[in-house]
Amino acid sequence: MAQAPPSPPGRPYPPPAAPEPVWPVQATLLAAIVLQLTLPKRLTAGPSWLIPALEAALLVALYLATPRKLEFEHARRRRAAISLIAFVSTANIFSLVELTHLLLHHNVENGRELIISGMLIWLTNFLIFSLWYWEMDRGGPGRRAAGNDAPPDFLFPQMSDDRIEPLAWRPRFIDYLYVSLTNATAFSPTDTMPLTPMAKSIMGVQSIVSLVTIGLVVSRAVNIL
Repeated sequence: MAQAPPSPPGRPYPPPAAPEPVWPVQATLLAAIVLQLTLPKRLTAGPSWLIPALEAALLVALYLATPRKLEFEHARRRRAAISLIAFVSTANIFSLVELTHLLLHHNVENGRELIISGMLIWLTNFLIFSLWYWEMDRGGPGRRAAGNDAPPDFLFPQMSDDRIEPLAWRPRFIDYLYVSLTNATAFSPTDTMPLTPMAKSIMGVQSIVSLVTIGLVVSRAVNIL
């Protein structure tokens, strides 16, 4: 009697379906909006309340679409979420450009304000790119929750050794938040490697924004102090 072929080694892909809570993502978006509200008016596009107000409206719409958990793919919700993340990212990069222009072309004496502004921009950069990674990896959180994961965009340490985590492990938002933190501080990947051109491109943009914020803005502000 013929024996069945042995199962291939390693964990099965994709992992089983599992709902994913969205409150950490909503809290992160809300924190990014609050940080933008605290920026000086001269570093914002238009009235200081306009962009955060539009972002807050989109956040409320996302909350109404998915109040608690993601269990399957929502195409419209994902498009709205990506639009909101891109909107916040663009506003933050605009603030960095304005702050850099202010440093290079004006005689600035208030170093304390510059340090605070640089910290706010860096923190927003860290938070918003964690959302990019969460929305991008494996086709998005809806596909992951439904167990229809696309090929992974990131190689997490847990995926390399089946002895570390259960075979059904998949990344959660806290994992993407940590990837964003390490990339923003080291200006390069640390324990989690990007696998796709899109992942490498987005991580590269975050590294550049973080490097300019820390290398130019904060160092210049310290010199003024």
